[in-house]
Amino acid sequence: MNPLEALAVLHDRFPKMEPGHVWLAGAGPGDPGMLTLDALAALAQADVIVHDALVNQKTLALARPGATLEFAGKRGGRPSTQQADITARLIELARQGHKVLRLKGGDPFVFGRGGEEAIALAEAGIPYRIVPGITAGIAGLATASIPATMRGVNQAITFVTGHADPDFDWSALARTGQPIVIYMAMRNIEHITAALARGGLAPATPAAVIVAATLPEQHIVITTLDRLAGEVGKLGYRLPGLIVIGEIVTVRNQLLHLVSEAAR
Repeated sequence: MNPLEALAVLHDRFPKMEPGHVWLAGAGPGDPGMLTLDALAALAQADVIVHDALVNQKTLALARPGATLEFAGKRGGRPSTQQADITARLIELARQGHKVLRLKGGDPFVFGRGGEEAIALAEAGIPYRIVPGITAGIAGLATASIPATMRGVNQAITFVTGHADPDFDWSALARTGQPIVIYMAMRNIEHITAALARGGLAPATPAAVIVAATLPEQHIVITTLDRLAGEVGKLGYRLPGLIVIGEIVTVRNQLLHLVSEAAR
């Protein structure tokens, strides 16, 4: 059964891509099992797939036979495709009459520049569709046995990028007392942890680093705020990692202990 046949069984109808249209889709955090049906429909129909560095090769293998794959990845500290060039390419491909899929890791509208691309497409008169994806800030925590929210533990959660403006007020986040999930923070973690400490976050605040979230090679380090920068340094700043700081991290040990006890 090919992907379109599977979609026909699972879905009353799946959305149809039209020539000259661009779909901005999220591929999820890595594991192909976290693709949405609409993202799978896009992969099965697109003529050209313009994809990011973090999109799993197994996900790209779901593309229809004959589809063209174009790499347009950005990685911190490495030569990367410029955003203006990516946007121009999407417009060019659409005007050539292709069915274009812009495939991003996670969700296109969560630190994925999907909003910028949507505006550029709209300004160019290119029809587009947004296909949401599961963001790493949710799925990465879940696969690490860290609940994003937990009754009696937190009432809110903050998602923030480690590439934030140098003047970003990290101390304001510290004062909320609520968990903080930080994307793309590996290189700036020393600055971030110092700013959070100045904002009053206790050195012993639980923290976790999740590398390769949802993938078989997923690696999790549990630590505390005062040791977080050192642990990230050991892992390597070039790795794509997700960082979570807050009391929700402690739930992981509770869950793993209960699972261990049940297995005995």
